[in-house]
Amino acid sequence: MASVTELGYLGLGVSDMDAWKKFATEVVGMELLDEGEGDRFYLRMDYTHHRIVVHNSGEDDLIYAGWRVAGPQEFAEMKQQLSDYGMEFTEGTPAECQERRVLDLVKFTDPGGNPTEVFHGPQVDTHAPFHPGRPKHGKFVTEGEGIGHMILRQPDIPGAIDFYSKVFGMRGTVEYKLPMPGAPDGVAQPIFMHCNGRDHSLAFGFPMEKRINHLMIEVDNLNDVGLTHDIVRQTNTPVAIQLGAHANDQMFSFYFGNPSGWLFEYGYGARKSTHQSEYYVRDTYGHQPEQTGFGMDVEM
Repeated sequence: MASVTELGYLGLGVSDMDAWKKFATEVVGMELLDEGEGDRFYLRMDYTHHRIVVHNSGEDDLIYAGWRVAGPQEFAEMKQQLSDYGMEFTEGTPAECQERRVLDLVKFTDPGGNPTEVFHGPQVDTHAPFHPGRPKHGKFVTEGEGIGHMILRQPDIPGAIDFYSKVFGMRGTVEYKLPMPGAPDGVAQPIFMHCNGRDHSLAFGFPMEKRINHLMIEVDNLNDVGLTHDIVRQTNTPVAIQLGAHANDQMFSFYFGNPSGWLFEYGYGARKSTHQSEYYVRDTYGHQPEQTGFGMDVEM
């Protein structure tokens, strides 16, 4: 069975391109790559040509997520797994593959209605060193683990677990039981799924208006969390969840709003994924909610 190996790239539809350029570079520290296409720009985190494509399309939401497989054999196996599962997909044309900067690509919609892609062979530009949009102490943690993790909207939780485990080969289950207004019986029981050394690359199970609730990106130097926190405060960027440490991945992080009205989580020091399941009823410390309305109005 072929399995996905990482969350390789995201496509975001936004309504304010200038605000996103400023946010992604001056607050988050990503590198801006503008190739003159007019309707989009790219964000780099490492040697890969891009990790995020920002499209001037107005959704202010996720418009596609790209999951990587190891190579052409696994790509062929993944297409067969999608077919066997009854999932309709379209194969990327040469032009579409070039647009994504990959060798091969398929597109489909996951059980929650989220536009999803599987690819292999991203363009890696070792001739172009990563140049952050503002000073950083260290690097983003991406090698072998992809962008980070995201929380996706999934109205059918059992269906999502079934698809991502049986087709994508991911592992995971409930990792928290948290009091949360609007959740069934007032308790959120989010699912966390992993596909590599990262504790999780995908989570779902929170009430959500947008397709994406937050994107977690990890850095390899604690000082970059502190520096980013200072920049967020100085620029009056809204903080939804204050500094703290998660119980499941043990990451020290905080959550802040982006120009499209959903969240980035910025963190350091996550432990690697574990084989055995366990759950928690609160975070290790901190992570108090600060500003509501971002879909994370929960006592961590």
